[in-house]
Amino acid sequence: MRNDWELQDLIACWTLDEDDWRLLANKTGATRLGFALLLKFFDLEGRFPAGPEELPAAAIDYVAGLVGVPAAELAAYAWSGRMIKYHRSQIRDERGFREVAGEDERRIVSRSGGSARA
Repeated sequence: MRNDWELQDLIACWTLDEDDWRLLANKTGATRLGFALLLKFFDLEGRFPAGPEELPAAAIDYVAGLVGVPAAELAAYAWSGRMIKYHRSQIRDERGFREVAGEDERRIVSRSGGSARA
């Protein structure tokens, strides 16, 4: 994930659309901010960030302004546990993805003729 973001890039990549706002409707505080950042990061990278250190500071500030939650509250978002697992599941479902399962990995390996891990 790049770290240098101009305002027009933030607007183009990190702005929440109508469906995103629907997903945020029942979330408040750090949960609202953390979920919004997970959602947009997933849209951009096709994966979830391992932690807040992967999120560009400019994107945190921009999204915090959009959702009306101070950027400092991101420190209270739980980056492990049931809540973030549920958030990731919600995002995957909304975006039409599913978590890779053991059978998926076996199929990848058999098609590639080798190991699925680098």
